[in-house]
Amino acid sequence: QEDLCGLGEAIRQVHFPDDLSKVQKARERLAFEELLVLQLAMARLKGLRSKKEAQPIQQDGTEEFLALLPFRLTGAQKRAIDDCVKDMMVNPWPMNRLVQGDVGSGKTAVAAAVCYTAVRNGLQAALMAPTEILAEQHYQTFSELLRNTDVQVGLLTGSTKAAEKRQIKTELAEGSLNLIIGTHALLSENVVFQRLGLVITDEQHRFGVAQRSALVAKGESPHILVMSATPIPRTLALMVFGDLDLSVLDELPPGRQKIHTYLIDSSKRARLFHFAEEQIRMGRQCYIVCPLVAQTDSELEMESAEEYLQKLQGSNLAPYAKGLLHGKMKPKEKEEVMRAFAQGKLQLLVSTTVIEVGVNVPNATLMIIENAERFGLSQLHQLRGRVGRGKSQSYCVMVSDNTSETSRERLQAMCRTNDGFKIADEDLRLRGPGDFFGSRQSGIPGLKFSEFSNMLIIDRTQKAARMILKMDPDLSSAENRSLSAEVARLMEGFSEG
Repeated sequence: QEDLCGLGEAIRQVHFPDDLSKVQKARERLAFEELLVLQLAMARLKGLRSKKEAQPIQQDGTEEFLALLPFRLTGAQKRAIDDCVKDMMVNPWPMNRLVQGDVGSGKTAVAAAVCYTAVRNGLQAALMAPTEILAEQHYQTFSELLRNTDVQVGLLTGSTKAAEKRQIKTELAEGSLNLIIGTHALLSENVVFQRLGLVITDEQHRFGVAQRSALVAKGESPHILVMSATPIPRTLALMVFGDLDLSVLDELPPGRQKIHTYLIDSSKRARLFHFAEEQIRMGRQCYIVCPLVAQTDSELEMESAEEYLQKLQGSNLAPYAKGLLHGKMKPKEKEEVMRAFAQGKLQLLVSTTVIEVGVNVPNATLMIIENAERFGLSQLHQLRGRVGRGKSQSYCVMVSDNTSETSRERLQAMCRTNDGFKIADEDLRLRGPGDFFGSRQSGIPGLKFSEFSNMLIIDRTQKAARMILKMDPDLSSAENRSLSAEVARLMEGFSEG
């Protein structure tokens, strides 16, 4: 039906092509199979989920929660909350939903609303964040949002004092503590819940499958809500997170300021440093992001965080308190530097992309990105999202001496829009899916031929998968035996990823 060549012919033509048209036909065949197997594997994961029995939710607490808020939610936030509550109330199986939204789109309020409904129905909820600082920020936000309710909020991280840890664990086991926010500390064997019914992971790509599973295993088929601030084109999200239902927060709350974004070359860096000093004198803070931790002989044209910090000592920014942050530092050192910046003890933070996700510093108004051409658009957008979180006008300045037309086109796209989904679409068009997540992060092992930007083949494989499953839901027929084996092999890859 799809007019594809046979597998043997495809493999032969890819290695020993007769002509270009036959190579294209061969690649189409191999890409089609790859995506078809992926679609079928996702459908099977969804099927496995539907066999689990959910903990019952009878009461929708959304209206009560909304009445508590000192602000109005966007339409997108209300739709996402409604999606989650319907999942928990209507389906006999547990919720398994991804809430995906741009930086500042209000995912935390959505999560708090869903937690409120879960707790009102006698369940406990747990939110796991990738860093202590992010967990602390969530704890403060949730405590504020749920202040006038009977929801008891706790915080459990590696830094929680021993006596407090014991108290929290006792209250979780007894059920008197009904919402816990924490880091990997939640995964400890001696953290026991009385009735864990809702598990939320924030910045889900920062956790491995095993870590998420370990938290879920502490409840009996709990509802699962996954949050991500990485805008992914909808088609790509449906492919990669096909076992999850998807809600998209595509509106920003009113009052969010546009971040002014500029592209300059290094000849204007002195002017940029004077602008940074103006911001600091106004009481603001500044991020400077470099692509490298330290310089190597092969990468002399690229800025590194360690050398950049030294360079600042000979500039007009020398008198101001500075910090250094990169991935080779110990977790505790990173936490200390980020905390010092968040508390305003540092005016400048020189960093690699480790600050891409998570921390909220409303006083930071300037993001400088060196060698901007070295980053993907989605990564640049995530970095830009570290500023613009307070009431003051914020700025993002990309520094690049790269003169290639493609590179300039990509960076100009950043200057034109603050919309993460438009940027994600542009990134997918220009670079393919690799910038959103590597295979390890997405859990998809070894895709070799597929182009996620090829919407036509994605659509064709989705239709083919639906047709095959309608005729043979278990892929048990003789003609689907080899297809079933490929699906099983891919699902093994998921569990290892």
